[in-house]
Order: sequence, then structure tokens, then C-alpha cells
Amino acid sequence: MIAALLLTASFTEAQFIEYTNYRGAFGAANTANWTDNWTEFDPQYKVYPNTTTTVQADITANTTWGSNDVVLLKNKVYVTNNATLTIQPGCIIRGDKQTEGTLIISRGSKLMAEGTETNPIVFTSNFDTASRYVGDWGGVILCGKAPMNQVSAVVEGGLDTSKARYGGVDPEDNSGILKYIRIEFAGFPFQPDKEINGLTFGAVGRGTTVDYIQCSYINDDSFEWFGGTVNCRHLISYSTVDDDFDTDFGYSGKVQYGLIIRDPDLSDQAASSTSEGFESDNDGASSTRTPMTTAVFTNITMVGPYRGNTTAALPANADFARCIRIRRNSGISIFNSIFTNFPTGIEIKDAATSDNVSGDTIRFKNNTFASIKNNDTCAATGVTVNVNQWFENNNNDYYTSSSSINWVNPYPELWVKPDYRLNMGSPMMAANATNFTDSKLGQVTFDVSVKEIGNVSNLTLYPNPASSTIVLEFTNSSNSNSVINITDVTGKLVRSQNLVTSTGKNITNIDIQSLDSGIYFVQLTINGKQTIKKFVKN
Repeated sequence: MIAALLLTASFTEAQFIEYTNYRGAFGAANTANWTDNWTEFDPQYKVYPNTTTTVQADITANTTWGSNDVVLLKNKVYVTNNATLTIQPGCIIRGDKQTEGTLIISRGSKLMAEGTETNPIVFTSNFDTASRYVGDWGGVILCGKAPMNQVSAVVEGGLDTSKARYGGVDPEDNSGILKYIRIEFAGFPFQPDKEINGLTFGAVGRGTTVDYIQCSYINDDSFEWFGGTVNCRHLISYSTVDDDFDTDFGYSGKVQYGLIIRDPDLSDQAASSTSEGFESDNDGASSTRTPMTTAVFTNITMVGPYRGNTTAALPANADFARCIRIRRNSGISIFNSIFTNFPTGIEIKDAATSDNVSGDTIRFKNNTFASIKNNDTCAATGVTVNVNQWFENNNNDYYTSSSSINWVNPYPELWVKPDYRLNMGSPMMAANATNFTDSKLGQVTFDVSVKEIGNVSNLTLYPNPASSTIVLEFTNSSNSNSVINITDVTGKLVRSQNLVTSTGKNITNIDIQSLDSGIYFVQLTINGKQTIKKFVKN
């Protein structure tokens, strides 16, 4: 037993991002797949029970929809008057198309919709199997009181100008809990070319919990953030029409673990719009209004419409464009992610956005492009920055074939669940594949109380004290992926290294010459088990 600093699991805003030893949304093939049990990749033919109750009026007092309820959602239903709508695990909500069924949580009210992995909450179409299609009902809209860069805003599409208003001054605002939820076939166009998204965030604060959400067959964007500070994890955008992740009006939250899968037969057909994985603006006028759109995304896996074959012809009416489009003075950043199978990789659209690249507001680091048609990884319109040089200088890379990613099962037939975990030997788990030290990701801190940590891997460290190099020796029961983190006595991460370890004895050298003199802690993580050792740098 040894004394060391123990990593805590309580995340504040600065601690939200978790450290991984892989690019993309999934780890090694021998680890759990977070899409198991609660997702659905064939929602057209999923059999849902008939409705048992109808909701068609505003909710103005605390209300609960039970686990056995199958709710027919009619009209635009607003949760108002600071009321809380609680939806229990297993509840199914079927949106009515004729009356434009939509659920809107007004400012001050809450949605407590916490499903479970084996009993998710489902919002879906009210049509029978094989008759469902994008835009069968409205969607789910959260209106919060967090900051945004517009003076006043109402969710677009002709909603109530009071009950659908969003924005405020509280970054910690809490609109509730959304967890283990599927949203299917949403996006009814309330007005021409103003379709509703699957899940719309209007200035939602980071007091809100958003985790394990799948949006499928949405007639506009799967997820759109208009301002706000909410942090999100485990988001799936499956076979949507327009954009998968859309950020506007000063959204400044963090998103970790996202899966995007596109259907070649579904893309935007509006004359003024193309289908992107990411689309990001500061606002529609490309203004300098603050707060600026500075959202941070990490550990995203994107699979575009070519599905591994960029020589294939997409349908004649397909209007797919880019993995990532950053424009109109946006300042978003993306780290540790994988983008594949689109016509173009990343586009920096205009001079204002170009200045955000050269000024280091936009950061794009430790990312991979693969199977991009015509190898068009970077594009620029009206910019001065050399985007190709910027791409290459930040440990990003490109593979002509997505097979190089070495996924478990990336391209089954649509409607069959894929598997984007990484086989052993994938370059997405190489020693330098990821980096979580960038200031935009935030620093994980450690509980400074001294704990006793068991030695689970027979770890030895020498020499100690050391001046230039420390050597770690440890044993491992099987081939696996490991992470070594080094922190100082305040808990600040100063070094992170990924390893592919073999069965038996392993020896690893770590260069510490650049560290200041003092006390440090080495944390070795193998298959979820941790060992921590203290050493002194001379």
C-alpha cells in the first residue's frame, strides 16, 4: 500500500472532460460499448405499443408520466409556471403530426427525464411501422436562462413569443435531467424551411444534465445549441437530414463522446443549405457579439454518407458537403476525434473565422480524417490563414481509407447496429494519438486528501529521485491499452501517455527533463484499475 492523491469523480465545469487514451467516441474492442441496450438503429420497424393517454394542453403544475404510460403528444405542449415534468424510465411519447405535437420546456421549468440503459425513454412518431418518416412530429425544446449573444430570442418556427423565449444571465441554470433518451422522426416544419430539430437547446445552463441521447431521422438538425453553457456526453446523431451538431449564438459548453452516422439517401434539399456534420456560427450576421461561440468537442466519431467507398456515386439529389463547417466568426474547437466519408473535411468559411484560427481561438488538434473524397481534407473561402499548414501543425492526420482506423464493424447495412470500438493495433490508440492538456479542455483536479492506493499491477518506479528519466516496470495479465498520467502536487496534469501493453512484464521510459523540480505522482491505469506512485524530480 502507498500514499498518493486519489482522483475524484465529482466534475465541476472545469473538470467535465474525461481523459481517454483513444481518438473517437469509443475505446478498445475489449471494453464496453456505450451504445449497448438503449439505442435503436432500425426505428422504422420498431414496434411500439398503442397510446394510453393523450396530452394536448400546457403543463403548469408538477406532473409525472409513468413507466407504463404511452403518451400521445398533441399540439405544442409547453411546460410553464416553473413546473417540473418528470418522465419515468420506459415511458414512450408518440408525437402527433396533424396537430404538430411538440414538447417545449419554458424558462424556469424543468424536464426530469432519466431513463436507464435497459429501459430508455422514447420520443417517436405516432405512425405505424414502415410509415414513419422524418418530420412526423415536432421535437423536444429546452428554453433556459443561461447567457447568449442575442438581446432576445424565441425558438424559430412560429412558437409562442413568451413561452418559447430563451436566454438570461445564469450560466449554472438548470433545465433538468435528460438521460438515456431516444428522439425519432422529429422535425415538423412549423413554417416553410423552419423545421424543428430533434433536441433544441435555447440558452440551456450547465446545471442541466444531458447524457446518452440518440436522435434519429430528424428533418433538420439532430442537436442544435443556441447559446448557453450546457455540457453533454454520449450523443448519437443517426440518419438526420441537415446538420448533426449545430452551434450558434454564443454556445460555450463542452461535448464529449459523440457518434454521427449519415444515410446516403437523406440530406438537406433546401436551396440555401447543405448537410454538414458540424455547422457553427457566432450568429447569422457574423458579428463580434459576446459571449462568443466557443464550444469544445472531443472524442467524436463521424461516419459520412460514402460509408467506406468514396468512389461510389451518391444519389442524384444528395447535398452532402463537409464534415465540419466553421463560419460567421465562430470560435469552436475540436479535439481527439475521427471524421470520415464526407466530400470535404473541414472548411474555414470567411475572414472573421480565419482570424479566429490565426488568433488561436479555434483549435483543431489530435484529429483524424479518413476516406474524404478527392482527399479534400481542408477548404477555405475568403481566408488568409493556411488551413493545411494549421491542420498539419496540430497533430492531425489523414488516411486515404477509413479501414486504417481499424474499427470492429463500421459498415453493416443501415438499420443494423455498427460497432466503432477499436481493434488492437489501431493508430487511434497510439502513444501520441490523444492530448488532454489543452487549456480549452479544462484541467482535471485531484482530491488533495491522502488516500491509500493498492498496487494492482506490481508497479515499480526508478530511479527515485530522478533528474531526466523515470522507468516504470509492471506486469499485465493480457494485451491491453494503458494510460500513464503524471500530476504535480496540486493535481494539475503535466504529462499524459498512452500505451499498448503486452501480457507479462512491461518496461516504459518516461522523459521528465522538462519538469520543474518537485514532487509528482504517476498514475497508471490498466483495464480500469489504477495504481499511483510518488516520485521526486531533482
